[in-house]
Amino acid sequence: MLRLLPLLLLLTLPALAAPRPNILILLADDMGYSDLGSYGSEIRTPHLDALAAGGLRFTDFYNTSRCWPTRTALLSGYYPQQLRADPPKGRHPAFARLLPQDLKPLGYRSYHSGKWHVPGAPDPRKDGGFDRSYVLNDHDRFFNPKNHTEDGERVPPVKPGTDFYVTTHIVDRALDQLKDHATNHADKPFFSYVCFTSPHFPLQAPAADVAKYKDAYTKGWDAARAERVARLKALGIVDCPPADRRTETTPPWNLKDAALREQIDPGEVGRNVPWDTLTPEQQKFQAAKMAVHAAMVDRMDQEVGRLIAQLKATNALDNTVIFFASDNGASAEQINRGDRHDPAAAPGSAGSYLGLGAGWASVSNAPFALHKSYAHEGGIATPLIVHWPTGIKPESDTKSNPALNLRRTPGHVIDLVPTILEFTGAKRDIPAGGPPLPGRSLLPAFVADVNLARGVGGAGDPLYFHHINHRALRDGDWKIVALAKPTPGEGKPNDTNTPNAAWALYHLATDRGERTDLSKAHPDRVKQMAAKWEEMEKRFRKEAGEP
Repeated sequence: MLRLLPLLLLLTLPALAAPRPNILILLADDMGYSDLGSYGSEIRTPHLDALAAGGLRFTDFYNTSRCWPTRTALLSGYYPQQLRADPPKGRHPAFARLLPQDLKPLGYRSYHSGKWHVPGAPDPRKDGGFDRSYVLNDHDRFFNPKNHTEDGERVPPVKPGTDFYVTTHIVDRALDQLKDHATNHADKPFFSYVCFTSPHFPLQAPAADVAKYKDAYTKGWDAARAERVARLKALGIVDCPPADRRTETTPPWNLKDAALREQIDPGEVGRNVPWDTLTPEQQKFQAAKMAVHAAMVDRMDQEVGRLIAQLKATNALDNTVIFFASDNGASAEQINRGDRHDPAAAPGSAGSYLGLGAGWASVSNAPFALHKSYAHEGGIATPLIVHWPTGIKPESDTKSNPALNLRRTPGHVIDLVPTILEFTGAKRDIPAGGPPLPGRSLLPAFVADVNLARGVGGAGDPLYFHHINHRALRDGDWKIVALAKPTPGEGKPNDTNTPNAAWALYHLATDRGERTDLSKAHPDRVKQMAAKWEEMEKRFRKEAGEP
């Protein structure tokens, strides 16, 4: 149960009766559904777990399966297809605004630190309404980035061999912004948008953090995945058979198996094959990679702890609404770019360029199928933690019953803008001809699980997914999903010209692992849902000015 009075008072009192809440959005990059301790992981994430214990955990929350579409949707409140925000240049129709522009009339000051990657709005300040911004444009180097800016000014490249680490620096810049706010703008609420690049490839982390997990993954990915599935069930988060192993499905832009071994290491593996089929050399190398991934998540959590400490020091924590999510599922990408991989470099060091691969991605995304860029649950499901002491107060000890603060209401990153607009009282002024926001406010779900009136034939659209022709639609507990056929290469986002693969149908209430295709048993349901997906797709293309 939750104490509802503070939230209800905040929502019903006149706008000036209570200070408007601050907002902090924490966004991980390529972090899997079960990579946090509060979502079943063995990785040490005490600060995020504390936020989860004192707030809410959503079990059925979604992103768009890729970085730039999720960031576009999160800040604009629109599906990226409605904006046609494809890189490299993207579009930004006149009706599209970003969240800081909605908040500014209420006196909010907005701050950004970290990854940006919003096509069509390249400058967070000029195009997005942020007051201050640190932008990391170099996503290939965690120790010595070469391309980053602060408040529009180019920052010098970081020299190799220093103690610089991107995850720490992103929080350093966010802390500078929050400290300046506390000193010079304490009478105003703030919106802080902190965008980590962890645990995105390349797998690089401080050696001391990697050492914590030196022997943690020698058991292999099959055993580690089974342990996570058991913890997820014990926590009450997911109770379904895990997804079947898929040995062939990997991103088409990956290095081929022979190239992985030649360019990276003889122990590199490009497929999610059984752990016991690997050679001892392969097992050793693979265990070392996952140790680095765990270290990256661990370090991100440590830096979140510094942000929380700053909020406590300025007495801002109680009235700050904190959201934590990931931009897509864990990545199976294995490529070699940036400064290129040095086979002699230690895994996780600045000279290495490693990707997690499909085997470990299946652990990070446990118990779901597939990974980043796909519309299966492993690509689109994210943890969502919401923490707000003023508005959300668990009455009972969630340590003894961790399921008390779970929310099974399905949601999507398009819902964050309408949620924030509602609890701040901000307005989205949509110009004539602009489409309404497709999302729903999650605020009722802060109190209890609710039906947000989504579904085929309902008051609101079902949840829609489309990325590089991987497609899905969630209607209540039913989901249709299809792989691209043929899978387009990178550079063809949202391509609708390739032939469509057949839709599969899953009942997510009993089968979020997407194991049993029910399309033949329910052809009429598939036909109805597929027609709705096509209708939404055509409508969004029209709204974006496409033919």
